[in-house]
Amino acid sequence: MSEKLFKSTAIVSIMTFLSRILGFVRDIVIARLFGAGLGADVFFVAFKIPNFLRRLFAEGAFSQAFIPVLAEYRNRGDRDLKELIANTSGTLAGILFIITAIGILAAPLLIIVFAPGFVASPDKIALAGDLLKITFPYLFFISLTALAGSILNSFGKFAVPALTPVFLNLSLIGCALWLSPQLDEPVTALAWGVFIGGFVQLLFQIPFLINIKHLPKPRWGWKDSGVKKILKLMIPAMFGVSVAQINLLLDTVLASFLVTGSISWLYYSDRLVEFPLGVLGIALSTVILPSLSKKHASASKAEFSHTIDWALRWVFVIGTPAAIGLIWLAEPLLLTLFQYGEFTALDAHKASLSLMAYGLGLLPFIFIKVLAPGYYARQDTKTPVKIGIIAMVTNMVLNIILMLQFAHVGLALATSLSAILNAGLLFIGLRKLGVYVPVAGWGRFIIKLLVANASLLVLLMLLTPVTSDWLSWAARQRFGILFGLIASSAVIYFAVLAILGVKIKNLLKPNEAVD
Repeated sequence: MSEKLFKSTAIVSIMTFLSRILGFVRDIVIARLFGAGLGADVFFVAFKIPNFLRRLFAEGAFSQAFIPVLAEYRNRGDRDLKELIANTSGTLAGILFIITAIGILAAPLLIIVFAPGFVASPDKIALAGDLLKITFPYLFFISLTALAGSILNSFGKFAVPALTPVFLNLSLIGCALWLSPQLDEPVTALAWGVFIGGFVQLLFQIPFLINIKHLPKPRWGWKDSGVKKILKLMIPAMFGVSVAQINLLLDTVLASFLVTGSISWLYYSDRLVEFPLGVLGIALSTVILPSLSKKHASASKAEFSHTIDWALRWVFVIGTPAAIGLIWLAEPLLLTLFQYGEFTALDAHKASLSLMAYGLGLLPFIFIKVLAPGYYARQDTKTPVKIGIIAMVTNMVLNIILMLQFAHVGLALATSLSAILNAGLLFIGLRKLGVYVPVAGWGRFIIKLLVANASLLVLLMLLTPVTSDWLSWAARQRFGILFGLIASSAVIYFAVLAILGVKIKNLLKPNEAVD
């Protein structure tokens, strides 16, 4: 069981890694062409609104509600399963069409709601509204893509959904390089890149659904019992699973009141945090939710707990050094990846400060991705909602307090602190319910991890050049030095773990002690 989970996670991680690398290329192109000025700020808002709703409707609430019900219906037979998929796809498409139409018509109003600081600048409001009208249909396409991906994941086809985001990145890169020079308002090309990318992602998955003989034949099924069950689970899950995204959106709302560039600085720092979060956190979440759902349906309580334990070990082993690297190498990372063309050294410095703040929350962000499925697989959406409300209120209070003191960095720090609270309460809840019982040996395991991470940090402190050196180097030298630092720190980290007796292969065996 664990080896299959590991292979599935590895597949999703590799595909996600490829997508995120291409995502960096996309962001490098955008940073070079548009910098962190008015056009970039406006586009990031216009993209963030449908992207936020996507995570609510698609990757967040819908997937968490749909996959457990899908696992239940698979036990009933192929006919019931096909009927559920048909009714769900038709109902989801109908609801999304209405929401998309409203979003396009109300675009200027939505900009005022999500970026109220733009009101003082009519040019920002007008341009953002025009871009949102183009980007909003992305919600329709990508939510149906998530439906297709959920079906494929439930049948063990993890690679295709994980690879699909590549097409959004390719579309944005292509439009930025070749379409933007042809337009009176170059940044409009990025909006068309989002539209085209969403459409292509949906088309890409259709042949694979045909291959497993589960291409939806959509029909309106609002009254279907399975659809009702999904909607019942989905409504609270819309909030519970998306608290981190709501917090990031609040950052954008408040950042719109700060100096021009603040939204872009937060965007680029968040993108770097999203890399390890996607490669590990989303990969683990994608794989363990179907697994946990099956184990809950078959009443395998011990295996349910072992699966969570297995995932938590991987979070610590990979997530801890990633967080240290993001914090210590924040400015070198931003200088190396983005400080070209219109993106200045000041932009890199400002973004590095918020990256360090976000980096403090990397582990909690990943923990939430792993712990929340422990509730959703059991069809418990109420508990994460209660916890989410507490975390969100805390974030709102901290946002106001810390923004006044630290500007955009305070917003990032508030998000990380609320994520720590969210993850902690999710963990405590699973322990109290008896759903998760840690395997013996965690104390020794944590001590060994601390030693390995301390070794990694000392190495980085000794070898990392000063900022003035990074600024004087060309791109090739920057990338070479950065790669050397990351590779050498990874070698020392895993070497120390091996010396201390932590064998990575043991992580394939959740029934055994962690060391």
